[in-house]
Amino acid sequence: MRPFWLEDALFADGELAPALQGRQKADVGIVGGGFTGLWTAIQLKQQDPALDIAIIESDLCGAGASGRNGGCLLTWSTKFFTLRRLFGEVEAVRLVKASEAVVDHIGNFCREHKINAEFRQDGTLYTATTKAQLGVLDPVLQELQRQGISSYHELPDAEVQRRSGSARNLAGVFSPMAATVHPGKLVRGLRRVALEMGIRIYERTPMLSFTPGTTVTLQTPAGSLQAGKVVLAINAWMASRFPQFERTLAVVSSDMVITEKCPELLQRIGLTDGVSVLDSRTFVFYYRTTEDGRLMLGKGGNTFAWRGRILPVFDQRSPYEQQLKQSLHEFFPALAGVPITASWNGPSDRSVTGFPFFGRLDDMPNVFYGFGYSGNGVGPSYMGGQLLSSLVLGLDNAWSRSPLAAGPRGQFPPEPLRYIGSLVVRNAIRRKELAEDQDRKPWLMDQMLSKLANAAGKADKA
Repeated sequence: MRPFWLEDALFADGELAPALQGRQKADVGIVGGGFTGLWTAIQLKQQDPALDIAIIESDLCGAGASGRNGGCLLTWSTKFFTLRRLFGEVEAVRLVKASEAVVDHIGNFCREHKINAEFRQDGTLYTATTKAQLGVLDPVLQELQRQGISSYHELPDAEVQRRSGSARNLAGVFSPMAATVHPGKLVRGLRRVALEMGIRIYERTPMLSFTPGTTVTLQTPAGSLQAGKVVLAINAWMASRFPQFERTLAVVSSDMVITEKCPELLQRIGLTDGVSVLDSRTFVFYYRTTEDGRLMLGKGGNTFAWRGRILPVFDQRSPYEQQLKQSLHEFFPALAGVPITASWNGPSDRSVTGFPFFGRLDDMPNVFYGFGYSGNGVGPSYMGGQLLSSLVLGLDNAWSRSPLAAGPRGQFPPEPLRYIGSLVVRNAIRRKELAEDQDRKPWLMDQMLSKLANAAGKADKA
Protein backbone atom coordinates (compact mmCIF):
# COMPACT_ATOMS: atom_id res chain seq x y z
CA MET A 1 0.00 0.00 0.00
CA ARG A 2 1.45 3.35 -1.05
CA PRO A 3 1.02 6.24 1.39
CA PHE A 4 -1.78 8.55 0.37
CA TRP A 5 0.59 11.47 -0.20
CA LEU A 6 2.52 9.37 -2.73
CA GLU A 7 -0.71 8.40 -4.51
CA ASP A 8 -1.59 12.08 -4.88
CA ALA A 9 1.86 12.87 -6.30
CA LEU A 10 1.90 9.91 -8.69
CA PHE A 11 -1.20 11.05 -10.49
CA ALA A 12 -0.79 14.81 -10.23
CA ASP A 13 1.57 15.27 -13.18
CA GLY A 14 -0.63 14.22 -16.07
CA GLU A 15 -0.57 11.11 -18.21
CA LEU A 16 1.30 8.02 -17.06
CA ALA A 17 4.22 7.00 -19.22
CA PRO A 18 3.41 4.12 -21.58
CA ALA A 19 4.64 0.58 -21.10
CA LEU A 20 7.39 -0.52 -23.44
CA GLN A 21 6.10 -2.20 -26.60
CA GLY A 22 8.14 -4.04 -29.25
CA ARG A 23 11.88 -3.84 -29.80
CA GLN A 24 13.42 -0.56 -28.63
CA LYS A 25 17.00 0.67 -28.67
CA ALA A 26 18.92 3.27 -26.68
CA ASP A 27 22.46 4.38 -26.04
CA VAL A 28 21.88 3.99 -22.30
CA GLY A 29 19.19 1.88 -20.66
CA ILE A 30 18.38 2.47 -16.99
CA VAL A 31 16.46 -0.08 -14.92
CA GLY A 32 14.60 1.68 -12.12
CA GLY A 33 12.73 4.98 -12.12
CA GLY A 34 13.45 6.15 -8.58
CA PHE A 35 15.87 8.81 -7.37
CA THR A 36 19.05 6.99 -8.47
CA GLY A 37 17.80 6.15 -11.95
CA LEU A 38 16.32 9.58 -12.60
CA TRP A 39 19.28 11.56 -11.24
CA THR A 40 21.64 9.41 -13.32
CA ALA A 41 19.60 9.93 -16.49
CA ILE A 42 19.30 13.69 -15.93
CA GLN A 43 22.99 14.16 -15.19
CA LEU A 44 23.95 12.07 -18.21
CA LYS A 45 21.73 14.21 -20.42
CA GLN A 46 23.12 17.41 -18.95
CA GLN A 47 26.66 16.31 -19.78
CA ASP A 48 25.88 14.79 -23.20
CA PRO A 49 22.58 16.04 -24.67
CA ALA A 50 22.97 13.79 -27.72
CA LEU A 51 22.64 10.59 -25.66
CA ASP A 52 19.50 8.53 -26.28
CA ILE A 53 18.45 7.39 -22.80
CA ALA A 54 15.55 5.11 -21.87
CA ILE A 55 14.31 4.21 -18.38
CA ILE A 56 12.20 1.15 -17.64
CA GLU A 57 10.29 1.06 -14.35
CA SER A 58 8.35 -1.98 -13.13
CA ASP A 59 5.64 0.14 -11.47
CA LEU A 60 5.40 3.93 -11.60
CA CYS A 61 8.41 6.19 -11.11
CA GLY A 62 8.72 6.77 -7.39
CA ALA A 63 6.43 3.94 -6.30
CA GLY A 64 9.25 2.25 -4.41
CA ALA A 65 11.46 3.61 -1.64
CA SER A 66 12.04 6.95 -3.42
CA GLY A 67 8.44 8.03 -3.03
CA ARG A 68 7.55 6.53 0.32
CA ASN A 69 10.41 7.61 2.59
CA GLY A 70 10.26 10.27 5.27
CA GLY A 71 11.57 13.06 3.04
CA CYS A 72 14.56 13.96 5.24
CA LEU A 73 17.39 15.25 3.03
CA LEU A 74 20.43 14.55 5.22
CA THR A 75 24.19 14.42 4.73
CA TRP A 76 27.02 12.05 5.64
CA SER A 77 28.74 14.38 8.08
CA THR A 78 27.97 12.41 11.25
CA LYS A 79 29.43 9.32 9.57
CA PHE A 80 32.87 10.86 9.21
CA PHE A 81 34.71 8.28 11.30
CA THR A 82 33.34 5.39 9.24
CA LEU A 83 34.07 7.24 6.00
CA ARG A 84 37.67 7.79 7.11
CA ARG A 85 38.12 4.18 8.22
CA LEU A 86 36.78 2.85 4.91
CA PHE A 87 38.12 5.35 2.39
CA GLY A 88 40.86 7.41 4.02
CA GLU A 89 40.86 10.94 5.38
CA VAL A 90 41.06 12.87 2.09
CA GLU A 91 38.12 11.03 0.55
CA ALA A 92 36.14 11.22 3.79
CA VAL A 93 36.50 15.01 3.84
CA ARG A 94 35.53 15.20 0.14
CA LEU A 95 32.44 13.05 0.65
CA VAL A 96 31.23 15.06 3.64
CA LYS A 97 31.59 18.27 1.63
CA ALA A 98 29.91 16.69 -1.40
CA SER A 99 27.00 15.40 0.68
CA GLU A 100 26.42 18.87 2.11
CA ALA A 101 26.66 20.50 -1.33
CA VAL A 102 23.83 18.20 -2.47
CA VAL A 103 21.36 20.12 -0.28
CA ASP A 104 21.94 23.26 -2.35
CA HIS A 105 22.08 21.30 -5.63
CA ILE A 106 18.65 19.78 -5.09
CA GLY A 107 17.14 23.04 -3.86
CA ASN A 108 18.49 24.93 -6.88
CA PHE A 109 17.34 22.20 -9.26
CA CYS A 110 13.80 22.37 -7.88
CA ARG A 111 13.71 26.16 -8.22
CA GLU A 112 15.20 26.14 -11.72
CA HIS A 113 12.76 23.52 -13.01
CA LYS A 114 9.76 24.68 -10.97
CA ILE A 115 9.40 21.40 -9.08
CA ASN A 116 7.05 21.98 -6.16
CA ALA A 117 8.68 19.38 -3.93
CA GLU A 118 7.95 21.31 -0.73
CA PHE A 119 11.71 21.82 -0.34
CA ARG A 120 12.43 23.52 2.99
CA GLN A 121 16.04 24.03 4.02
CA ASP A 122 15.37 24.52 7.71
CA GLY A 123 18.19 22.27 8.89
CA THR A 124 18.22 19.25 11.14
CA LEU A 125 18.38 18.62 14.88
CA TYR A 126 20.24 15.57 16.19
CA THR A 127 19.00 15.03 19.72
CA ALA A 128 19.38 12.85 22.79
CA THR A 129 16.14 11.43 24.15
CA THR A 130 17.75 9.52 27.05
CA LYS A 131 20.65 10.16 29.41
CA ALA A 132 22.56 7.34 27.67
CA GLN A 133 22.44 9.27 24.39
CA LEU A 134 23.91 12.46 25.86
CA GLY A 135 27.28 13.24 24.28
CA VAL A 136 27.13 10.39 21.77
CA LEU A 137 27.87 12.76 18.87
CA ASP A 138 30.60 14.73 20.64
CA PRO A 139 33.64 12.83 19.27
CA VAL A 140 32.61 13.05 15.62
CA LEU A 141 31.53 16.69 15.95
CA GLN A 142 34.90 17.56 17.50
CA GLU A 143 36.67 15.83 14.62
CA LEU A 144 34.56 17.65 12.02
CA GLN A 145 35.53 20.89 13.76
CA ARG A 146 39.21 19.91 13.67
CA GLN A 147 38.93 19.17 9.95
CA GLY A 148 37.28 22.54 9.33
CA ILE A 149 34.13 20.96 7.89
CA SER A 150 31.66 21.23 10.76
CA SER A 151 28.27 22.80 10.07
CA TYR A 152 26.98 22.02 13.58
CA HIS A 153 26.53 24.06 16.69
CA GLU A 154 25.19 23.05 20.07
CA LEU A 155 21.95 24.60 21.22
CA PRO A 156 20.84 25.27 24.78
CA ASP A 157 18.64 22.47 26.04
CA ALA A 158 15.60 24.74 26.25
CA GLU A 159 16.13 25.84 22.65
CA VAL A 160 16.35 22.19 21.52
CA GLN A 161 13.04 21.46 23.18
CA ARG A 162 11.47 24.58 21.73
CA ARG A 163 12.62 23.95 18.16
CA SER A 164 11.86 20.23 18.26
CA GLY A 165 8.49 20.78 19.89
CA SER A 166 9.11 18.07 22.48
CA ALA A 167 10.41 17.94 26.04
CA ARG A 168 11.52 14.39 25.35
CA ASN A 169 14.57 15.81 23.54
CA LEU A 170 17.00 16.45 26.40
CA ALA A 171 19.83 18.02 24.37
CA GLY A 172 20.90 18.43 20.78
CA VAL A 173 22.96 19.98 18.02
CA PHE A 174 21.77 21.80 14.91
CA SER A 175 23.04 21.93 11.33
CA PRO A 176 21.58 24.16 8.63
CA MET A 177 22.86 21.77 5.94
CA ALA A 178 19.73 19.67 5.68
CA ALA A 179 16.26 19.98 4.22
CA THR A 180 12.92 18.24 4.05
CA VAL A 181 10.97 17.46 0.89
CA HIS A 182 7.80 15.77 -0.22
CA PRO A 183 9.53 12.70 -1.68
CA GLY A 184 6.67 11.78 -4.01
CA LYS A 185 6.52 15.25 -5.50
CA LEU A 186 10.30 15.35 -5.87
CA VAL A 187 10.56 12.06 -7.71
CA ARG A 188 7.60 12.86 -9.97
CA GLY A 189 9.12 16.28 -10.63
CA LEU A 190 12.36 14.62 -11.69
CA ARG A 191 10.33 12.36 -13.98
CA ARG A 192 8.71 15.40 -15.62
CA VAL A 193 12.06 17.09 -16.15
CA ALA A 194 13.56 13.90 -17.59
CA LEU A 195 10.73 13.64 -20.11
CA GLU A 196 11.15 17.30 -21.06
CA MET A 197 14.85 16.62 -21.67
CA GLY A 198 13.96 13.90 -24.17
CA ILE A 199 14.63 10.92 -21.90
CA ARG A 200 12.22 8.11 -22.69
CA ILE A 201 10.44 6.57 -19.72
CA TYR A 202 8.47 3.32 -19.80
CA GLU A 203 6.40 2.71 -16.67
CA ARG A 204 4.70 -0.56 -15.75
CA THR A 205 7.59 -2.27 -17.55
CA PRO A 206 9.42 -4.80 -15.39
CA MET A 207 12.69 -6.33 -16.51
CA LEU A 208 12.03 -10.04 -17.00
CA SER A 209 15.51 -11.08 -18.10
CA PHE A 210 18.92 -9.61 -18.65
CA THR A 211 21.23 -10.71 -21.49
CA PRO A 212 24.74 -9.20 -21.35
CA GLY A 213 26.96 -8.57 -24.34
CA THR A 214 28.35 -5.74 -26.43
CA THR A 215 24.72 -4.70 -26.63
CA VAL A 216 22.73 -5.54 -23.51
CA THR A 217 19.18 -6.82 -23.99
CA LEU A 218 16.54 -6.19 -21.33
CA GLN A 219 13.48 -8.36 -21.93
CA THR A 220 10.14 -6.94 -20.81
CA PRO A 221 6.58 -8.37 -20.92
CA ALA A 222 5.70 -6.80 -24.27
CA GLY A 223 9.06 -6.16 -25.87
CA SER A 224 12.75 -5.55 -25.25
CA LEU A 225 15.24 -2.74 -24.80
CA GLN A 226 18.68 -3.02 -26.36
CA ALA A 227 21.31 -0.63 -25.05
CA GLY A 228 25.03 -0.15 -25.42
CA LYS A 229 25.27 0.64 -21.72
CA VAL A 230 22.96 -0.24 -18.84
CA VAL A 231 22.55 1.11 -15.31
CA LEU A 232 20.84 -1.06 -12.69
CA ALA A 233 19.18 1.25 -10.16
CA ILE A 234 16.70 -1.00 -8.38
CA ASN A 235 18.17 -0.75 -4.85
CA ALA A 236 16.53 -3.21 -2.39
CA TRP A 237 15.36 -5.35 -5.31
CA MET A 238 18.97 -6.08 -6.38
CA ALA A 239 19.45 -8.83 -3.80
CA SER A 240 16.53 -10.88 -5.11
CA ARG A 241 17.31 -10.29 -8.82
CA PHE A 242 21.09 -10.84 -8.77
CA PRO A 243 22.27 -13.65 -6.46
CA GLN A 244 25.81 -12.28 -6.25
CA PHE A 245 24.45 -9.41 -4.14
CA GLU A 246 22.36 -11.51 -1.77
CA ARG A 247 24.85 -11.26 1.07
CA THR A 248 25.77 -7.63 0.49
CA LEU A 249 22.37 -6.34 1.63
CA ALA A 250 19.99 -6.76 4.51
CA VAL A 251 16.51 -5.69 3.47
CA VAL A 252 14.73 -4.08 6.43
CA SER A 253 11.65 -1.92 6.77
CA SER A 254 11.36 1.69 7.77
CA ASP A 255 7.90 2.36 9.17
CA MET A 256 6.03 5.67 9.33
CA VAL A 257 2.81 7.25 10.52
CA ILE A 258 1.35 10.62 9.61
CA THR A 259 -1.34 12.64 11.36
CA GLU A 260 -4.34 14.51 10.09
CA LYS A 261 -3.83 18.22 9.43
CA CYS A 262 -3.34 20.20 12.65
CA PRO A 263 -1.30 23.29 11.68
CA GLU A 264 -2.44 25.49 14.56
CA LEU A 265 -1.59 22.84 17.12
CA LEU A 266 1.85 22.27 15.58
CA GLN A 267 2.50 26.00 15.75
CA ARG A 268 1.53 26.07 19.43
CA ILE A 269 3.93 23.28 20.40
CA GLY A 270 6.79 24.96 18.54
CA LEU A 271 6.99 23.10 15.22
CA THR A 272 6.97 26.20 13.06
CA ASP A 273 9.18 25.16 10.13
CA GLY A 274 10.52 22.18 8.18
CA VAL A 275 13.34 21.13 10.53
CA SER A 276 13.93 17.39 10.72
CA VAL A 277 14.56 15.85 14.13
CA LEU A 278 16.45 12.60 14.72
CA ASP A 279 17.47 11.08 18.03
CA SER A 280 20.68 9.18 18.74
CA ARG A 281 19.53 5.60 19.15
CA THR A 282 20.64 2.91 16.72
CA PHE A 283 17.28 2.57 14.98
CA VAL A 284 16.44 6.24 15.14
CA PHE A 285 13.16 7.97 15.70
CA TYR A 286 12.80 10.73 13.13
CA TYR A 287 10.05 13.21 12.55
CA ARG A 288 9.13 16.40 10.72
CA THR A 289 6.12 18.46 9.75
CA THR A 290 4.62 18.79 6.27
CA GLU A 291 3.67 21.97 4.47
CA ASP A 292 -0.03 21.22 4.89
CA GLY A 293 0.28 20.96 8.68
CA ARG A 294 0.72 17.27 9.44
CA LEU A 295 3.32 15.54 11.60
CA MET A 296 5.15 12.51 10.23
CA LEU A 297 7.11 10.17 12.53
CA GLY A 298 9.11 7.13 11.54
CA LYS A 299 11.46 4.49 12.86
CA GLY A 300 13.80 2.13 11.07
CA GLY A 301 14.94 -1.40 11.81
CA ASN A 302 11.67 -3.28 12.19
CA THR A 303 10.87 -6.03 9.64
CA PHE A 304 13.84 -7.99 8.27
CA ALA A 305 13.48 -9.96 5.04
CA TRP A 306 14.64 -13.53 4.60
CA ARG A 307 17.34 -13.70 1.89
CA GLY A 308 16.62 -10.10 0.93
CA ARG A 309 13.21 -10.90 -0.53
CA ILE A 310 10.69 -8.09 -0.96
CA LEU A 311 7.91 -9.16 1.38
CA PRO A 312 4.17 -8.44 0.92
CA VAL A 313 4.20 -6.56 4.24
CA PHE A 314 6.33 -3.84 2.61
CA ASP A 315 3.28 -2.80 0.57
CA GLN A 316 0.80 -2.80 3.44
CA ARG A 317 -0.01 -0.61 6.41
CA SER A 318 2.79 -0.76 8.92
CA PRO A 319 2.45 -3.67 11.35
CA TYR A 320 4.09 -1.33 13.89
CA GLU A 321 1.43 1.37 13.56
CA GLN A 322 0.28 1.15 17.18
CA GLN A 323 3.83 1.32 18.54
CA LEU A 324 4.60 4.32 16.33
CA LYS A 325 1.37 6.02 17.39
CA GLN A 326 2.31 5.49 21.02
CA SER A 327 5.80 6.90 20.42
CA LEU A 328 4.34 9.93 18.64
CA HIS A 329 2.13 10.65 21.65
CA GLU A 330 5.10 10.25 24.00
CA PHE A 331 6.95 12.89 22.00
CA PHE A 332 3.86 15.07 21.66
CA PRO A 333 1.18 14.54 24.34
CA ALA A 334 -0.74 17.49 22.90
CA LEU A 335 -1.37 15.47 19.72
CA ALA A 336 -3.10 12.60 21.53
CA GLY A 337 -6.46 13.65 20.10
CA VAL A 338 -5.25 14.07 16.50
CA PRO A 339 -6.14 11.07 14.31
CA ILE A 340 -3.51 9.12 12.40
CA THR A 341 -4.28 9.47 8.69
CA ALA A 342 -2.10 6.63 7.46
CA SER A 343 0.79 4.33 8.18
CA TRP A 344 3.11 2.66 5.73
CA ASN A 345 6.49 1.04 5.37
CA GLY A 346 8.91 0.04 2.65
CA PRO A 347 12.09 -1.93 2.02
CA SER A 348 15.39 -0.25 2.86
CA ASP A 349 18.61 -1.70 1.41
CA ARG A 350 21.09 -1.82 4.30
CA SER A 351 24.69 -2.44 3.28
CA VAL A 352 27.39 -3.85 5.56
CA THR A 353 29.08 -0.44 5.87
CA GLY A 354 25.95 1.70 5.97
CA PHE A 355 26.97 3.41 2.70
CA PRO A 356 25.92 2.76 -0.90
CA PHE A 357 28.31 1.12 -3.30
CA PHE A 358 28.70 1.25 -7.05
CA GLY A 359 30.55 -0.63 -9.75
CA ARG A 360 30.42 -2.73 -12.89
CA LEU A 361 28.31 -5.87 -12.81
CA ASP A 362 30.59 -8.92 -12.86
CA ASP A 363 33.32 -6.69 -14.32
CA MET A 364 31.26 -6.12 -17.49
CA PRO A 365 32.51 -2.89 -19.06
CA ASN A 366 29.04 -1.65 -20.00
CA VAL A 367 26.77 -2.63 -17.07
CA PHE A 368 26.80 -0.47 -13.95
CA TYR A 369 24.96 -0.56 -10.63
CA GLY A 370 24.49 1.46 -7.48
CA PHE A 371 22.51 0.76 -4.30
CA GLY A 372 22.76 0.23 -0.53
CA TYR A 373 21.72 3.69 0.72
CA SER A 374 20.90 2.23 4.15
CA GLY A 375 17.99 4.48 4.99
CA ASN A 376 19.58 7.76 3.86
CA GLY A 377 18.98 8.07 0.13
CA VAL A 378 17.17 11.33 -0.61
CA GLY A 379 20.39 13.36 -0.75
CA PRO A 380 23.01 10.66 -1.43
CA SER A 381 21.07 9.41 -4.48
CA TYR A 382 22.06 12.68 -6.19
CA MET A 383 25.67 11.71 -5.48
CA GLY A 384 24.84 8.28 -6.89
CA GLY A 385 23.80 10.01 -10.10
CA GLN A 386 27.08 11.93 -10.16
CA LEU A 387 29.08 8.73 -9.74
CA LEU A 388 27.09 6.54 -12.15
CA SER A 389 26.98 9.18 -14.88
CA SER A 390 30.76 9.51 -14.57
CA LEU A 391 31.20 5.74 -14.98
CA VAL A 392 28.84 5.55 -17.95
CA LEU A 393 30.60 8.40 -19.73
CA GLY A 394 34.04 6.97 -18.93
CA LEU A 395 35.15 10.15 -17.17
CA ASP A 396 38.30 10.33 -15.08
CA ASN A 397 37.22 12.39 -12.10
CA ALA A 398 36.85 12.24 -8.32
CA TRP A 399 33.64 10.25 -8.63
CA SER A 400 34.91 7.58 -11.03
CA ARG A 401 38.07 7.23 -8.90
CA SER A 402 36.17 7.12 -5.62
CA PRO A 403 36.43 3.97 -3.50
CA LEU A 404 32.62 4.03 -3.52
CA ALA A 405 32.92 2.79 -7.12
CA ALA A 406 34.83 -0.36 -6.12
CA GLY A 407 31.77 -2.48 -5.34
CA PRO A 408 30.54 -3.85 -2.00
CA ARG A 409 32.75 -3.96 1.08
CA GLY A 410 32.14 -7.03 3.18
CA GLN A 411 29.29 -9.49 3.34
CA PHE A 412 26.64 -10.47 5.80
CA PRO A 413 26.67 -14.10 7.03
CA PRO A 414 24.83 -16.64 4.86
CA GLU A 415 21.26 -17.62 5.62
CA PRO A 416 19.90 -18.65 8.03
CA LEU A 417 22.59 -16.97 10.15
CA ARG A 418 21.95 -13.52 8.68
CA TYR A 419 18.20 -13.61 9.31
CA ILE A 420 18.46 -15.15 12.78
CA GLY A 421 21.34 -12.85 13.67
CA SER A 422 19.40 -9.80 12.46
CA LEU A 423 16.49 -10.65 14.74
CA VAL A 424 18.75 -11.40 17.72
CA VAL A 425 20.58 -8.07 17.32
CA ARG A 426 17.37 -6.13 16.66
CA ASN A 427 15.74 -7.52 19.80
CA ALA A 428 18.86 -6.80 21.85
CA ILE A 429 18.77 -3.20 20.64
CA ARG A 430 15.11 -2.93 21.58
CA ARG A 431 15.77 -4.22 25.10
CA LYS A 432 18.81 -1.97 25.50
CA GLU A 433 16.95 1.14 24.38
CA LEU A 434 13.90 0.30 26.47
CA ALA A 435 16.16 0.08 29.52
CA GLU A 436 17.73 3.43 28.62
CA ASP A 437 14.28 4.97 28.12
CA GLN A 438 13.46 3.82 31.65
CA ASP A 439 16.80 5.08 32.96
CA ARG A 440 17.95 1.53 33.77
CA LYS A 441 21.31 -0.05 32.98
CA PRO A 442 20.93 -2.47 30.02
CA TRP A 443 22.10 -6.06 30.24
CA LEU A 444 25.75 -6.46 29.28
CA MET A 445 24.88 -8.97 26.55
CA ASP A 446 22.38 -6.55 25.00
CA GLN A 447 25.03 -3.82 25.03
CA MET A 448 27.50 -6.13 23.27
CA LEU A 449 25.02 -7.33 20.67
CA SER A 450 23.87 -3.78 19.96
CA LYS A 451 27.38 -2.77 18.93
CA LEU A 452 27.10 -5.16 15.97
CA ALA A 453 24.50 -2.87 14.39
CA ASN A 454 26.60 0.30 14.36
CA ALA A 455 26.77 0.27 10.54
CA ALA A 456 22.99 0.56 10.40
CA GLY A 457 22.92 3.45 12.84
CA LYS A 458 22.66 7.14 12.21
CA ALA A 459 25.95 8.40 13.59
CA ASP A 460 29.42 7.18 14.45
CA LYS A 461 30.09 6.62 18.11
CA ALA A 462 33.86 7.27 17.66
